[in-house]
Amino acid sequence: MLATALVGIAWIIGVVSGLGILLNYESTPGHVGLVPTVWPPTSRIRRLADRPTLVMLAHPRCPCTRASVAELAQIMARVQGKVYAYVLFLKPKQSLGGWTDTDLRRSAAGIRGVKVLSDVDGAEADRFGAETSGHTFLFGRDGRLLFTGGITQTRGHAGDNAGERTIESILLNDRSPVRTNTPVFGCSLGDRPQLGGIPQCLK
Repeated sequence: MLATALVGIAWIIGVVSGLGILLNYESTPGHVGLVPTVWPPTSRIRRLADRPTLVMLAHPRCPCTRASVAELAQIMARVQGKVYAYVLFLKPKQSLGGWTDTDLRRSAAGIRGVKVLSDVDGAEADRFGAETSGHTFLFGRDGRLLFTGGITQTRGHAGDNAGERTIESILLNDRSPVRTNTPVFGCSLGDRPQLGGIPQCLK
């Protein structure tokens, strides 16, 4: 009887501990690099001056970024052509042709008003200071940085969040937001040299 009780207690402790680790993982943001305050002059992305420009950097095999792409779809549906939007997917130079051909990339390409491009060896990610998949930037018509951060509340969970509200407030109300940055939740974009294609969050 005592042994059964001890096994039960150990099982409960294990479950609670596992849930705690999972919740801590989901709520721990990724790293952010040196983010420029204006549009990077060395960027090869075309920025037009008649409306703001949104840029998301993403890992094509990051499951966490599905939520970010889903939130981007919501944003684009609400702002109705008030922004140019790009999603740049990491593509190691030496990777095989189909390495970036994923459901995530196809989902992003299916969002109306979003242009999907490959970011070879993460060159653009470096220019924008993005180190975590899902990092999103919004630049004004004059090239000034208006917002930087994530558009999910936690890792891999879609739903109402501060980043999404901030971007929509800027684009729909044309006002300076109270908050200009949020944490980014996603896989690391920094494992490029290994070329294994396994995002850090899956290791």
